Amino acid sequence: MKRLGFFSAVFNLKEFPMTKTLLLSCCAPCSCAAIEKLANDGADFAVLFYNPNIAPAAEYEKRRAENEKFCRERNVPFVSLEYDPENWLSAVKGLENEPERGRRCSVCFHFRLKRAMEYARENRFNAVASVLGVSRHKNLAQVDAAARKASEETGVAYDFTNWRKGGLEQTRQKLVKEAGLYAQNYCGCPFSARKKD
Repeated sequence: MKRLGFFSAVFNLKEFPMTKTLLLSCCAPCSCAAIEKLANDGADFAVLFYNPNIAPAAEYEKRRAENEKFCRERNVPFVSLEYDPENWLSAVKGLENEPERGRRCSVCFHFRLKRAMEYARENRFNAVASVLGVSRHKNLAQVDAAARKASEETGVAYDFTNWRKGGLEQTRQKLVKEAGLYAQNYCGCPFSARKKD
């Protein structure tokens, strides 16, 4: 069996059938198509919800609960880590006025991906994937750069699958509508929300 490359470009179950993957999810609308695809492909995976960037706490809980419900209905393992906005705010301190897709987003992606990779390493997952770049408002290359850095720091492989391609964006929109998922127009970050006002 081939070993999963340190920076695998594409998740391929035929090449890596024993890869146990942790999918970092920001919310149900962004992750639903990826979850369906992985489940339909028979992948060995779990969904991780670690999003201390989301504020206020009520918004965080609403998104967490919706993501957990979507996974539960499909018998997909779901893990929710601690809600620690104070540590996240410390990480992005001084970057509050950065624009969307600016340096604050890079720091935020790295912060969350590194924690996901630490959890993956502690719990015997072989790789981490994420849907942090699914939204058209996010820069996929920026997410991948943050993931590469976190992967180098933790030694955990990152799956660079582009969840926007292969008809997955259309599938995502269909699932959001069919499941009546709670959708948002901002990533959850209080600074991003401020720009929407």
